Amino acid sequence: MYQKLVIVGNLGGDPEMRYMPDGQAVTGFSVACNRRWTDRATGQPQEEVTWFRVSVWGAQAEAVNQYLRKGRQVLVEGRLRPEPSTGGPRLWTRNDGSVAASFEVVADRVQFLGSNGNGNGNGQGNNIGADGHTIETTQPKYEEDDIPF
Repeated sequence: MYQKLVIVGNLGGDPEMRYMPDGQAVTGFSVACNRRWTDRATGQPQEEVTWFRVSVWGAQAEAVNQYLRKGRQVLVEGRLRPEPSTGGPRLWTRNDGSVAASFEVVADRVQFLGSNGNGNGNGQGNNIGADGHTIETTQPKYEEDDIPF
């Protein structure tokens, strides 16, 4: 069996790195994926935000922790990991009483998109492979409506 999930979104906060007892690094961060559309009935713009919790391991975890910050756009490839107790997304109650959900993704690859937020980016992404090595790539610029997912 095989599954692969690809998400593109913005970091909801700075990554948090820790080390396992065996010395392996693991970094966690959240990614918000927005979907915007116009309601056919009312003509009003609508928006839906889906949150993903991402964990990345090893040298790639160290690179993510070093270079990513809140608001940065990323592409994450990985697999969906269900909440062990429910087999589905993690559910919680917001401060306003509404129910919210997030999905856990174990990343195989994290690609940094856009600028780094301090004016030094050039719109090109950096691929960080499972071995932690950076592979420079030239990324075409797409408008949000051009992305097919």
